[in-house]
Amino acid sequence: MSEKAEGEFVVEAELGMHARPAARFVTLANELGCEIGVGKDDEWVNGCSVLSILSLAASKGTVLRVRAEGEGAERAVAELGALIETDEDVLSKAPG
Repeated sequence: MSEKAEGEFVVEAELGMHARPAARFVTLANELGCEIGVGKDDEWVNGCSVLSILSLAASKGTVLRVRAEGEGAERAVAELGALIETDEDVLSKAPG
């Protein structure tokens, strides 16, 4: 039986889930090896597609739901949720 997990997370980035955080999300989702879905209200999209995530138009404060199915689903939801709840502006200002 396949492992399943789901969680709710609030978008913290000042500019919302725009291209840069959506790309980070998709990169991580693809690395985790689970089937990933992202939901806002009653709409669900493929969590491994930048365009699908952008179609949700998730601004700061939006509640997104993340579903994962497959080995490591709990970990996948936790890691992707942490990324949603990270203030993207902090990441872009990090020295490097």
